[in-house]
Amino acid sequence: MLNYIASDTLLKDRVILITGAGDGIGRAAAMDCARLGATVILLGRTLEKLESVSDEIESAGYGQPAIYPLDLRTATDEDYQELADVLKEEFSCLDGLLHNASILGQLTPMSNYESRTWRLVMHVNVTAPFMMTQALLPLLEVSKDASVIFTSSGVGTQGKAYWGAYCVSKFATEGMAQVLAQETENTSKIRVNIINPGATRTSMRAQAFPGEDPALNLTPKEIMPSYQYLLGPDSVGVTGQRFNAQEMQKPPKEEAGIVKAKENMTQ
Repeated sequence: MLNYIASDTLLKDRVILITGAGDGIGRAAAMDCARLGATVILLGRTLEKLESVSDEIESAGYGQPAIYPLDLRTATDEDYQELADVLKEEFSCLDGLLHNASILGQLTPMSNYESRTWRLVMHVNVTAPFMMTQALLPLLEVSKDASVIFTSSGVGTQGKAYWGAYCVSKFATEGMAQVLAQETENTSKIRVNIINPGATRTSMRAQAFPGEDPALNLTPKEIMPSYQYLLGPDSVGVTGQRFNAQEMQKPPKEEAGIVKAKENMTQ
């Protein structure tokens, strides 16, 4: 998907919410979506980071984003319903939801894994996206073609020693996305897909691989084509699929969003 070329107005008039928008891939996605015409909702835990992204977007001459601070570690059902109510009042619908935020936890044998950390990782990476998606589904259903993206990992389909709760949480994320994709496939205009960003130059990658030369990895900006494709209208009709952001190729132009494009994608 790295060679997907988006038009400058691909996301014009779309409202897209991005979690973990203050840093890394979330920040790059927010900048890119705004550049392509979307109204971006920046959601994250640290207000200062969100304000920095917002300033950068406005300085670049793109549309003014919305900022919504929310700590996924402690947010309740009521908090997510309040988010939905605010978005309904301000925007009336939601065209895109990118679940980008997650935490790594410990890299240690399961015999040594702290149960408190395990619960926190599973909550932030799995339960929080579930709660948020559930609250926002009515707004997504109002869109003419809404896109929900869940973020997985290279350890999301094959267990890997010492990756503990993070690995398990990404298995759960992929399962959740598949369930939701099947539930919405024939009853709504919502498409649900999964992205594995691959080795990307982020703080989480540095935390997991402290001895690695970060220059060997692609930057978040360089993997944006997959996000562009899935958030934009070219992917209408594509649902329940898993994309490797650094490996996939753009479907043929005349087949984008068609069943044949789905058949060519790696499961």
